[in-house]
Amino acid sequence: MKRKFWNWIKNEDESVPDMERTLFLNGMISDETWYGDEVTPQLFKDELNVGNGNITVWINSPGGDVFAAAQIYNMLRDYKGSVTVKIDGIAASAASVIAMAGDTVCVSPVAMMMIHNPATMAMGETRDMQKAIAMLNEVKESILNAYEFKTGLTRARLSHMMDDETWFNAKKAVELGFADKILFSSGETDEEKKKPEKPEKEPEEGGDGEEGKEKEDKDKDKKKKFPFQQDSMMYSTKAMNESFLSRVSRVDAMIPVSQLEKRLSLLTH
Repeated sequence: MKRKFWNWIKNEDESVPDMERTLFLNGMISDETWYGDEVTPQLFKDELNVGNGNITVWINSPGGDVFAAAQIYNMLRDYKGSVTVKIDGIAASAASVIAMAGDTVCVSPVAMMMIHNPATMAMGETRDMQKAIAMLNEVKESILNAYEFKTGLTRARLSHMMDDETWFNAKKAVELGFADKILFSSGETDEEKKKPEKPEKEPEEGGDGEEGKEKEDKDKDKKKKFPFQQDSMMYSTKAMNESFLSRVSRVDAMIPVSQLEKRLSLLTH
């Protein structure tokens, strides 16, 4: 698959204009490429540093390697220009961490986000299992740092959301602070806020009692028809794999503990 990262062409003298660019982060996030369509830190770095100016990063990724995602997150946070992140499909797992690097995060009204606990494979004796648990706890704390910095939510609440493997739609993402606004909704938000006021004037003919009852019935109908507007959606790992990752099963969960420990030590030095 040929990947297109930017939306402009170099001049003949190889100079790059100081203009706004668009980068696309599509597919699995990996430390190295296996299928040829993964996004690696090195590939992303090469495209990011080709030019200057403000950038827009479109994300459509189910996640992947947590350390590769951390590197890309740091690149975007350290970038000199303004970074706008736009989620057009899915930003799940490690991809949701990268999304937190945007100065402004926009999410499509039909997109989804998901956060969950990091996972890995481990084998050995009791001491090895204890080291694996300690490693996962530290990785979770590092992920919480990114979520807390962006959303302003308490670490305890965010931790519970990760424990529950929480999915949320565009409205919930904005409500919780994972995103700043919904794409394509300019000028529509204020109108939507005014809509609930209209039914309040209509029931006056039927008296106060009927007005209150009709309002209560309408509220119940709304909850039945649009539950996704009220609560976050949660799915099992199996459902996620079948719906979004039919060919890959939780790549970020397939890193051996020894490799995790080695790479974590490199990041901390």
